[in-house]
Parts: sequence; structure tokens; C-alpha cells
Amino acid sequence: MVDTGGPQDQAVPIRGLPERGRVLCHGSIESVTFAPPSQVAAFTVIVSDHDTLPAEQRGRLRVIWLGRRRIPGIEAGAELKLEGMLTVKDGMPTMFNPRYEILSRQENQ
Repeated sequence: MVDTGGPQDQAVPIRGLPERGRVLCHGSIESVTFAPPSQVAAFTVIVSDHDTLPAEQRGRLRVIWLGRRRIPGIEAGAELKLEGMLTVKDGMPTMFNPRYEILSRQENQ
């Protein structure tokens, strides 16, 4: 089997992400932002490390899906595994149109 230089097999926490490159990571959605109808379709979430860590130790990642206004199951509280190219936009680690897997969702109470 040939190593293609892709992401590691194990997802890393958000706080452990490198500055740039292809990564596989996991975290929980802390916020969701919808673009208004007057703007180009885009759907943005902020993903952070799990709530078990103190706030000052959690990493944060901006994830933007271009051309989408909404993705079923992608909502605040959901836990995701993400794979994609990492870049920095406005001083924050950012991924555009990553592959994703919903690991769990916060149940409504």
C-alpha cells in the first residue's frame, strides 16, 4: 500500500491542528451562521473541542460550506468528524467544504 500523504487515520482534537494542510479532526458545533438570501449561499459553523475542557483550553475551527444554505443534521451541539484542507482566514483556522461525518447529536430536552 502506498502512503499518499493524506490525513492521519486518527482524528485529532481542534486544539491540536497544524496551521495549514490536510487534516482529520473532530469536535462539537458551538454555533451556526446562515447567510441571508441577498448574499451568496454559504453555511458557516464554529466547531470547538468538547465541553469537558475548560474554555481557555478549547480550540476553535470555522467550517464553511459554499453553495449551501443548510445541511440536515448540522446544528449546534452536534459532534462532527471533519476532513479537509486547513487554512487561516481572519486569524482563525478555517476549512471550506470538508468531508464530514455526524458522530452524534444533542437530544432536545
